[in-house]
Amino acid sequence: MSPLSPDALKIYWSADEVATNLLVFVNLLGALLLGFIVGYERSYHGRAAGMRTYGLVCMASAALVVIIGYPGYWYGGQGLQPAATDPTRVIQGIVTGIGFLGAGVIMREGFTISGLTTAASIWASSAIGILVGVGFYAAAILLALLSATCMMLVSRLEGWLPSRQAVAITMRFRAGFTPRQDVLARAALTRGYELAPGSFAIGYDAGQAEWRFVAVSLGKANGTPITQLAEELASFEGVDSFKLSHARN
Repeated sequence: MSPLSPDALKIYWSADEVATNLLVFVNLLGALLLGFIVGYERSYHGRAAGMRTYGLVCMASAALVVIIGYPGYWYGGQGLQPAATDPTRVIQGIVTGIGFLGAGVIMREGFTISGLTTAASIWASSAIGILVGVGFYAAAILLALLSATCMMLVSRLEGWLPSRQAVAITMRFRAGFTPRQDVLARAALTRGYELAPGSFAIGYDAGQAEWRFVAVSLGKANGTPITQLAEELASFEGVDSFKLSHARN
């Protein structure tokens, strides 16, 4: 029988094939919706990856896994024998691929790092899709809810717990001015900060010294707010320009 003959093409639309495809579709739809739930929090906070990214990751992961469960229906069920499949190999490939996607949303500028939570949640979204694909629907729903709850509420919990604010600072001094680290350290202490050990990076360009370092608050309520810190740095002796940012985002 020719592979393009009407009878051969009808095999792909047999009752069993259509029923199997509908079941796969239900899995994909469920994975897409669960991905939307997780992605909404990131979208709400203006992150690069939003509902579409999470939905697609979750749905694609489910698609790659769910078809492994129906080898007898591959190619219209025309295979000589159902293939012996190992879903763990597919899962390993998904996890590896998602690792590259997650790395793409992690951004580093100096001492400031952002995107770590987004990368971790994209990885969790692929795990949700995998759970849907292998039929662990309740576990997939619970993982989606836990992931969304974690991203929405844990940041508030972190705000209640004792913590130390880390501020990445870049200071560029006027040409010919020689800054002193001990003077800077004392100035930081009076404002409730200490210089993080091992964070200093010093450069020179056109006779101007540039210092980059991280200042860590001595306690949650001790550190001067970053807006006030910026005003005070503007009048610091010898400073030509400066830049402040939270070291962790």
